[in-house]
Amino acid sequence: MLCARSDVSGIMVVLLRRLWTRCPRCFPRPVLLSGVVICVFYQTLMVLRGRFKPVPPLQGNRSEPSAESRFQELLLKHPERLVPLLETWLHNRTHVDKAQHNRPGWAGRAVVLIGQHLASHTEVQLYQRVLQQHGYSVSLDRYAETSAVLRQDTGPPGSRPWAILICLQGSEKDCHKRATSYRLWAHQQVNTIPGVTWAFSDAGGVCRFWTDSRVSGLGLHIIPSACRSLNSPSRDDHSHIDDDWSASEPFPSPPSSRSLIATVTAYVLVTSLSPLTAFLHSTASVRPAFAVNGHATKLQAFFLKHLGSDRYIQPLNNMKEAIGAVLLAASMTSQDSGPPIRCQLCFQLMTFTLHFSGSLVPKIIKVQGDLHFEDLEDPHFKGQILKEFILEDTLNLLLQTHTRRDRVLTSFPGTSAGAIKEYGGCKSTWDLCLSAGVGSLLLHFMRQLKRPGPFEVLYPHPSLELSGVQLQLSQKFHRAKGPWDGALSFLVQQSSNRFTRADDNDKLRGRNTTRIAQNFQSQTDDLYRPDCDHGVKKCKEPSLRQLYTSPQLTLTPPFSPHVKEYQAEVPFDVVTVRIRAEPASCRCQVRLDERRGPRVANYPIGLGNSRVNILVVDESEAEPVIVTIYTLRIFRDSRPSLPVFDEYVTCGFLQDCGLVVQPRLPCGLEPISQAASSGDLQASMRPCMSGDAPGRWVVPCLSCSDNRTCDWRLVSWQPHHCYYPRLEGPHLQKCMKERKVMFIGDSTNRGMMYYFMERVNGTLEEWDKAHDTLIYRDVNNGSTLVSYSYYPQFWLEKERRPTFEVALQQLIRRTRPLENSPQTVLVAGGVQWLNVNHLKILQQVLKRENLFNILVVVKSLGMGFHLPVDGVHSLSLRGVQDLYSMNEKILTTAKLYGYQVIDTLSITMGRYKEFLQGRCACHFHEVGKLTFSTTPQHRKMKLYRHASETWSRPSEPLALRELWSRSDSPYHVRGPVNQVYSEILLSRMCAGS
Repeated sequence: MLCARSDVSGIMVVLLRRLWTRCPRCFPRPVLLSGVVICVFYQTLMVLRGRFKPVPPLQGNRSEPSAESRFQELLLKHPERLVPLLETWLHNRTHVDKAQHNRPGWAGRAVVLIGQHLASHTEVQLYQRVLQQHGYSVSLDRYAETSAVLRQDTGPPGSRPWAILICLQGSEKDCHKRATSYRLWAHQQVNTIPGVTWAFSDAGGVCRFWTDSRVSGLGLHIIPSACRSLNSPSRDDHSHIDDDWSASEPFPSPPSSRSLIATVTAYVLVTSLSPLTAFLHSTASVRPAFAVNGHATKLQAFFLKHLGSDRYIQPLNNMKEAIGAVLLAASMTSQDSGPPIRCQLCFQLMTFTLHFSGSLVPKIIKVQGDLHFEDLEDPHFKGQILKEFILEDTLNLLLQTHTRRDRVLTSFPGTSAGAIKEYGGCKSTWDLCLSAGVGSLLLHFMRQLKRPGPFEVLYPHPSLELSGVQLQLSQKFHRAKGPWDGALSFLVQQSSNRFTRADDNDKLRGRNTTRIAQNFQSQTDDLYRPDCDHGVKKCKEPSLRQLYTSPQLTLTPPFSPHVKEYQAEVPFDVVTVRIRAEPASCRCQVRLDERRGPRVANYPIGLGNSRVNILVVDESEAEPVIVTIYTLRIFRDSRPSLPVFDEYVTCGFLQDCGLVVQPRLPCGLEPISQAASSGDLQASMRPCMSGDAPGRWVVPCLSCSDNRTCDWRLVSWQPHHCYYPRLEGPHLQKCMKERKVMFIGDSTNRGMMYYFMERVNGTLEEWDKAHDTLIYRDVNNGSTLVSYSYYPQFWLEKERRPTFEVALQQLIRRTRPLENSPQTVLVAGGVQWLNVNHLKILQQVLKRENLFNILVVVKSLGMGFHLPVDGVHSLSLRGVQDLYSMNEKILTTAKLYGYQVIDTLSITMGRYKEFLQGRCACHFHEVGKLTFSTTPQHRKMKLYRHASETWSRPSEPLALRELWSRSDSPYHVRGPVNQVYSEILLSRMCAGS
């Protein structure tokens, strides 16, 4: 500045001299002399003033150091003086004009590249919802090339049209390119940090930052292969830990009376790589010793349970030190060798897997550059829910105080003249001589420190002194790069100390450890909600925040808390859907189907329509109150089918390869040779003598190797060496005249009863899902009586349930008078409750009641309970296979007693996926109102006596029209599988006709 002022005075003298030479009369002599004196005096004064003000030495023709350079020099000497100034600055800048919040998109534009996701996926909806809540207008695109907003990303930085760029799975390269190849404006944020990706990439089986010689020998608590690519060969169960562990300086840890053996998966948010700032989420995935899967829990609660109130803080601090040191090493090496830092506000979520092998000092065994949940029991469902909670917490942390002023970067009037003078009199960005990027970083970091939510500061941590490893790293790398980087890191450290109390450990030790333990014992559902208060409070916001399903369903309309009715469609092979709904408020609870029902459940999805009621419940009172009801209707498609043309082959199958019930028998479609068909044709000219005649399903296909080429409308059950005669309507009515038919069993038995009533009457006037005793006296024009008793009554306590003997006696008593002849029929059986002991009891009761000559038809076991459904017992594969041998015993014993039988297990096991509504996945019938807008599917099906019979075209008239209800019938029993074994029942009842 001194040189500049000397030059100005010299120019003034030269100018006056020239003016005097050209126009001496223009200036009187006294005026000219006065001007010369003033210039000389001013120059002398400036020289004298310069002697009393220290000025950096000038070299050659170099100009005076910039204001920013002088600010940096002052910051190096007294960095702690800037923190109060920044705090004042933060206070002045957080005031926002409330009117701005009423305008959509006031905070700017956010671009979400969904990549492999669908717009209907819950993760995409979460980004859209949270960003809009924070004032952003959201643009969804699949890739950068298809984004009109990103295509406009040209011109000077101030003209960039977006503020936040989020890249989901499949579009990560787009974000990496933006963050490395573009000079981003100070307010722009991207959800990836190229330096992090570089540092933790797999460099020949080791983490890339390990290749820096300055890192070797520092004793970082991480195995070198922690960054190994998922495609690299690795041993199971982390058996490579001890082989790769090369740390030479373990953390100081006193001997522990309690050993800690567990694998902890921690979730870390890195908000800046240079200077390093990072946060640790309070929820982690923990897999204790000898456990197969991990579970989500609060870190503090987990350590408290295993180590007690006097030791639970230490492993948490050791975790922070280990992760912080590794991140610091990655930061230092990335600054020297990694990609250039072009995005100051970029952020990235990471997953650190640590192993405690008996001590309180963990080893980092895996580092991943995004969120992973492989250790959870159900990573695709529970992991997705936990992921979205962490993502929402992340967005709330990063965007909680965003204002328009942050993007404009205007100066604020609250800076005192003394503060400006103290820092060199700078009048640069924000009057603090900070670059726009560094200023934005400090602003956001201080705001995050004030409201961390479920996160806590990982680095720089105010309550942890720099460990030896971190201190060595800081000294090595900051000495190499210069003092300014160290000063900036120190400024971040001072900010952390200022906004976070340094006695965090004392606070934690003084917390109510009982409450932490109670939270640990509470349901894992609550662990995802760190803001939940476990106290009982009234539900004031009775709506859903999100509806989760596995597999993810495309809801129509898209989910919104204000919409109560949804539809979805799933293909034939999807047989279960896992459903979980999250309330908008912690004070409300969500239950499925019932006010005391489960919060999350697996639902079997039968063919056609299924309905799930999602209830928002207020449990603040003694009796839960249903406040809001959401309804989800799911339609499951029928088996994919192709119409049969002239060229086809006949295929047969007994069991599906997806669930092999009898391992000794073949599964799937097999071609039926012409020779076999001819042999069956000759043998099948006689009627079957029992209801368990061996057989198979036959269907015409273009190829037996692909079941999608079959016409499943024409599938039929074909006994090998006989046929079941079909009775016409008049013959059936004559056969059943003056007879009494009793049914005892579960809902599958009840389905056969209603099919029987509809066939005999021609109509079905009424039906009921009764779980007690029913009597119908008007069947067959009043000439046939039908009665039914539900057994077993599983909903009652075991000691209150009627035994099979009692239930049978009650049914007989209510149906009397009865003849001791085949005019009285008893049909007994169900899905899987029947055994040979029940047959023995049945024989004893009939003998005691003098009914030993009646016709008894035993329905054997059936497929069901093979799906993992909550609230219903489910069979393992071995349990399903055991049904086959049990079924054979039942059939053999029943025939020894002289009873007729129906082998329903053989009929159902090949079509186990074709169940209809019901939690047991065992119902192959459905009763509903008969509508003729669409023809019932099995009305198109024709039953065949012979396997070699020519297949009929779908357009041909149905030959079995008399089998179905009349047009005036209010109800109809649907289900082709139930139809097959119910027709066998009719043939057994009328075998002598």
